Amino acid sequence: MSGNPKEVLLVASGDLRLAANQICWPEQQKVEGLLIAAIERLGWKATRAHQYDPAKKHGLIDSQKMGMEVFRTIDPAKPLIVIESLWQYTHHVLAGLTTHQGPILTLANWSGTAPGLVGMLNINGSLAKAGVKFSTLWSENFDDEYFLNGIKQWLETGILTHDESHIRNFDHVNIPEADAAIGRDFAAKFQRDKAIMGVFDEGCMGMYNAIVPDELLHPTGLFKERLSQSSLYAAMRLVTDVEARKVLDWLLQKGMQFNWGTDGETELTEAQSLEQCKMYIAAVRIADEFGCATIGIQYQQGLKDLTVASDLVEGLLNNQDRPPVYSTDGRELYAGEALPHFNEVDECAGIDALITYNLWKQLGLPGENTLHDLRWGEHFKGDGIDDFVWVFLISGAVPPAHFVDGYKGASSERQPAMYFRLGGGSLKGISKPGSIVWSRIYVMDGKLHCDIGVGESVLLPETETKRRWEATTPVWPIMNAVLKGVSRNQMMGRHKANHIHVVYTPDEATAHKACRVKAAALAGLGIAVHFCGDVNLN
Repeated sequence: MSGNPKEVLLVASGDLRLAANQICWPEQQKVEGLLIAAIERLGWKATRAHQYDPAKKHGLIDSQKMGMEVFRTIDPAKPLIVIESLWQYTHHVLAGLTTHQGPILTLANWSGTAPGLVGMLNINGSLAKAGVKFSTLWSENFDDEYFLNGIKQWLETGILTHDESHIRNFDHVNIPEADAAIGRDFAAKFQRDKAIMGVFDEGCMGMYNAIVPDELLHPTGLFKERLSQSSLYAAMRLVTDVEARKVLDWLLQKGMQFNWGTDGETELTEAQSLEQCKMYIAAVRIADEFGCATIGIQYQQGLKDLTVASDLVEGLLNNQDRPPVYSTDGRELYAGEALPHFNEVDECAGIDALITYNLWKQLGLPGENTLHDLRWGEHFKGDGIDDFVWVFLISGAVPPAHFVDGYKGASSERQPAMYFRLGGGSLKGISKPGSIVWSRIYVMDGKLHCDIGVGESVLLPETETKRRWEATTPVWPIMNAVLKGVSRNQMMGRHKANHIHVVYTPDEATAHKACRVKAAALAGLGIAVHFCGDVNLN
């Protein structure tokens, strides 16, 4: 493309699933209109690099094949904006972005309803892993000062940076020697003993950033066992109805609620929940067979066309108090232990899950942990809170130990039909108030990094939590979180993933100590660690 020298090109990566693209297209059109108007007011022309498809009824890049075709028509020297208002598959545009020579800006609308922020953060993490230079920005209505200053700077210079004054590199600070020693010793033992990460089909939903190259993984002491989701499905068919019923009865006796209906196309049914119980048993048996210390099920592609969603399974696996599973010869498997599960086979989260679970146990702390989507957030004032409160959501992998009232506060609701045609339920609940350590492992500059900090899960008024749920995905578990010493814009400008990892501690002082020890352990495994925000290093 050529023409106006002050021209910026727009591309929009979409979902692979037609229904999702069609449902989200009106919001995408609205967002693009606001962005184009803002660009034109600055004297630039915004040109869409691909058009609306009347047959598909959307104008999104919906495959890697299409993405390559689109980028063949693009002037590689032009400034380019990837504009997102929905969840998208990064690999649709990754090939073109890796060879684009002009400035690249990733941009999303500040909304929880259509998860463009999550989609953009996944692109950001993938570009960071791929070594592609890019800038990033976000806005609610594309008229606020932060956005306008940012887009102007990027259009004029091709570069946009955000405040990273909240970052302190582990190598440049000192922590108490006692904490450092615990971390070093843990890392040395972990590397010596080694462990197996069971991966049920890599590369979920185009998340290039979630695949850790073996040569980066092996020095930590973790090694992949590459498993097939078809094997999981086959193993499910060997689980008896009686075995599945025992798991479901165990959950019902614990007080968990299942919101069952009769229309399987739109409602959760008891049969769907029983099928999830079979998946739970099958996953544990396969993990035992291959000696896995942690596993991740891709689910979203392939398995979704055969069976129910995996989310209830994932939440149960992440909980120490869970329905017992026995081998075919009668042995209880992983008795009294969680089997840490990394949602959407995000291997970066898998490293974090296993290390955190084992380290917290060594520290005498409850080790249940989970990833969440860094979905959205707003400032909240009231009930003793006056801070920016994030909404963390994930489709069901949260352990009941994280919920207010545990299993009694947990429910299972049908996953949205546009993503989960054959149904299956979430493991839903409100995360209890308390101190947390948050983190994210990611790949950048050819090595593993980890950002880590402390925060607080806060209990908002019921009406506010309901409002936030309704503004996002109300069938999923939620954590309302405050990140200490990290502003919204600092977090968005720095974070290199759609996911964030969380684990509880009994109090704030323990959170700081555990954060220091975990940082030392990760550093001992060869990971570049960066403290974020108000972490007490003494």
